[in-house]
Amino acid sequence: MGRGSLRKLIGGGGAMASDSDRDVFSIFGPFHLTSIDWTNSYHRTSVASSLVNGVYTMERDKQEKRVGSESRAMPWWDFFNFSLVETLIDDYDSSIYGAVFEYKLSNLCQNTSHAKAPPRYVIAFRGTILESDTWMTDVKHNLKFSFNTLHEGGRSLQAIRAIRSMVDKHSEAAIWLAGHSLGAALVLLAGKTMTSFGFLLESYIFNPPISCIPLEQLPGGKKIKGVFQFTKTVVKATVAMVLTDLQVQEDDPKTASWIPYLYVNPADPICAGYINYFRHKTFMSEIGASHIERIGAGKSVRSLLMGKSSSSDLSTEPLHLLPSADMIVNKNKPTKAMTAHGLHQWWERDSAMRENWESCCIRPYPDGKLEQLTIQ
Repeated sequence: MGRGSLRKLIGGGGAMASDSDRDVFSIFGPFHLTSIDWTNSYHRTSVASSLVNGVYTMERDKQEKRVGSESRAMPWWDFFNFSLVETLIDDYDSSIYGAVFEYKLSNLCQNTSHAKAPPRYVIAFRGTILESDTWMTDVKHNLKFSFNTLHEGGRSLQAIRAIRSMVDKHSEAAIWLAGHSLGAALVLLAGKTMTSFGFLLESYIFNPPISCIPLEQLPGGKKIKGVFQFTKTVVKATVAMVLTDLQVQEDDPKTASWIPYLYVNPADPICAGYINYFRHKTFMSEIGASHIERIGAGKSVRSLLMGKSSSSDLSTEPLHLLPSADMIVNKNKPTKAMTAHGLHQWWERDSAMRENWESCCIRPYPDGKLEQLTIQ
């Protein structure tokens, strides 16, 4: 796959437009949302994804030396009455990989009775940018994710410190996390880390990578894929118990109480595995084999080979291991204007297209059962 194709697959906006126009909010942004209803999930999704795209655009402004009136990042947050508080800079390549935004109207919403109040702060993270200034560091962090060592990266540690600092200064209810692709992996890591400290942060996770075979992309029917997944789970669970003398663990109630919003597309090989993961988790609970699924899913192949056995250590637990989630699946087929991995799809303006978004509520139950997934 050529560099241009890679850029279209992994790049931020997702719209396959000219480089000169793709960052222009008035052309590609969710400018149709002139009034935000914070109780509307589509509105919240659009705002969160727009802020993430603002981080992408800040870095592209920097790389293309667009300053002053030529810069294009600000409308991506200013349109929704957010201001830029802080940029997060990678220590190695000095790229902008994240940002902290403050909602300028938060004081007006403090006494609202809505179940969904707007955030006071949103901490957003971009994904991979395959350009000369950033590709090496971004690819390195993608490899760290693949080998389950993302927690060891300097960018990850810096991001978690920034989030913890904000939580210490403000209520956890006032803070959202949002990220796309590699940035989504950072949000998964940070969200699970903060949950271990007792902080549950509302999180919007767009097209997160998953470190397993994307069965959704493989030929064959559901039964063949299901047999493959079942066999893999049993083998991993058996090896884990033999090598580590692992005791069967129930889902951690603390971890299960964190319910991130996951946004996936079955045509996207980077994130499609989440659909099969939750479908398989449901199947295993239905046949009474939740304990086997927890052991098999809770250990990465790398951790088994390296002999790491801590059941609570994030270094051994794959990031995609989530007891709870609200997953939104975009079942629209990719087009020339919309790639399956593009961030742009999540502020889709066409309500008819949004009819093909399917919502799945994943929750653990005391008897180990999960709510049935109906994704076809």
